Amino acid sequence: MSKPHEEHQALGPKKAAVRLVTVSTSRYEKVQRGEKFNDESADEAKLAIARLGFELKGREIISDDEGMLRREAEKFLSGPEDILIFTGGTGVSTKDVTIETIRPYLEKELDGFGELLRSLSYREIGSAAILTRATAGVAKGKLIVCLPGSPDAVKLALMSLGKDFPHALYIART
Repeated sequence: MSKPHEEHQALGPKKAAVRLVTVSTSRYEKVQRGEKFNDESADEAKLAIARLGFELKGREIISDDEGMLRREAEKFLSGPEDILIFTGGTGVSTKDVTIETIRPYLEKELDGFGELLRSLSYREIGSAAILTRATAGVAKGKLIVCLPGSPDAVKLALMSLGKDFPHALYIART
C-alpha cells in the first residue's frame, strides 16, 4: 500500500521545463565584456536538471540587481516553463538581494526547503551553512527556487531535493 506523499509524487508532471538564472555581478560583467569564464554552479545545475529528467529551456546570467531579478521572475511567471532556478545572491552580503527581490512573487513559500538544505549543508560544511538564505516557493502553479552560488550547494540541493519538484508542482496546481 502506498503512502499519500508517494501517490502525490506519482501525480506530478513527468517532465518539467526549467529556466536557470545565475545571479552574479562579476560573471555578468564578464559576459558584457565578452570574456570567457566558467559558470560552475550553472554547469552543476544543468547536469542535475538532466539527471532529474527535467528539460533546460533557458539559461541566463544577470547581475545582483533588483530590476534584473524582477524581469526574470516576471518573464518566467508569464512564460511556459515550470521551474525557475536562481543560483547566487542568497548570502548575507549587501549585494545579495535575490531573496528580498523574489520573495514578494511567491504566493506560498516552502520554508522547509531552506531548512532542509541548511541541515544537509551543515553535515558537509559545518556551521557556515547558516550563511545561506536559500528558499523556494510557488506562484501561479510554478516553482521558484533560490539557491546559493556555490557549485557544491547547487549540486546538493538539486540532487537531494529536486526529486520533489514535480510533487510541489502537482500540489501547487490543485
